[in-house]
Amino acid sequence: MGNLLHYAVVFLVIALAAAFFGFGGVAGTAMGGARLLFWAAIILFVVSAVVGLLRRNA
Repeated sequence: MGNLLHYAVVFLVIALAAAFFGFGGVAGTAMGGARLLFWAAIILFVVSAVVGLLRRNA
């Protein structure tokens, strides 16, 4: 899951750099990718935590 967050930060940096230089389309696409990867990492973390708790209690 650490890789997902790493790539989310990379896409965020790309989006900020593209926005700074005036490439709005590239910035929007990179920001969408960063948002998607961030939420995927959060969802996988929550699922992993719930499964871990259920497995420990069983």
